[in-house]
Amino acid sequence: MGRLNGKVAIVTGAGRGIGRATAKLFAVEGAKVAVVSLTPANVDTVVADIEAAGGTAIGVVADISNADQIKAATEKAVAAFGGIDILVNNAFDPSAPFSSIIDLSLEQLQRNFEMGPIAYLRTMQACYPYLKASGEGRIINFASMAGVIGLVGYGPYNMAKEAVRALTRTAAREWGADKITVNNVLPVAETWGKEVNVPAPTNPLARFGSPEEDIAPVVLFLASKDAQFLTGYSLTPDGGSIIDSAR
Repeated sequence: MGRLNGKVAIVTGAGRGIGRATAKLFAVEGAKVAVVSLTPANVDTVVADIEAAGGTAIGVVADISNADQIKAATEKAVAAFGGIDILVNNAFDPSAPFSSIIDLSLEQLQRNFEMGPIAYLRTMQACYPYLKASGEGRIINFASMAGVIGLVGYGPYNMAKEAVRALTRTAAREWGADKITVNNVLPVAETWGKEVNVPAPTNPLARFGSPEEDIAPVVLFLASKDAQFLTGYSLTPDGGSIIDSAR
């Protein structure tokens, strides 16, 4: 308890699944949390849950594919809490189109990039001055094992998520001098499986991960002082799926 005392965190896609679990765990650990999501009802529910448990949070309804809304969300968090120490880029649009490579269109690819690396880049740029001022800023981006293994039928999603990893590594190098760490999480979680209808898990642990018990604690680790010497990494809470891709 208290691993994030005094910290301010922005969590995108915090209305459900991994984002919700992360926002609630951060609050339990002492962070003030800006709960960012597109659906007002989900935002209100998560904020109410955090406050009922004794935590501090504000709700921010925003579409992260919209640059102006990203800027406004950042400004709202700073106005409420005075700064930003942690950014979690988790938002994902399950309606973004999937496609085989042979049928892939520019429109399908563009939507996946708008909700992935382009949106993540914009939130990182908006939060950068505050993360730098923090003196120990943390950015945690969500990529995907789907991109690592080249999951069949998920061409635009895979490409966008691998771009997130490239963005993360580059920012880790450029912003290291500012004492900002930038890392990826590549989960295989039960909510992700339901949202994008991936095949049943074949990892050594033979299950999807729980957002609350398996994924959010990894995000907490990367956000905490314990991970102060890790940057540019891709951590894979995936039940061992990475073993198959490590050949």
